Amino acid sequence: MATIGTTIFSHIIPVILGFLAIIMVISGSLEESKTKLGLGIVLFVVACLFPYVILSILV
Repeated sequence: MATIGTTIFSHIIPVILGFLAIIMVISGSLEESKTKLGLGIVLFVVACLFPYVILSILV
């Protein structure tokens, strides 16, 4: 049975982080800013791995 905490960590936070990462990647590539591009890529990887790390600790 899913609780509110697991739903937040598995569905809501990764979507928000992924959306921000895509915005950073697009912004970094259009402005040719390596810092924004790199930060967007790192943020996207964190958004992908976040549910697995947090949920393995919680469950």
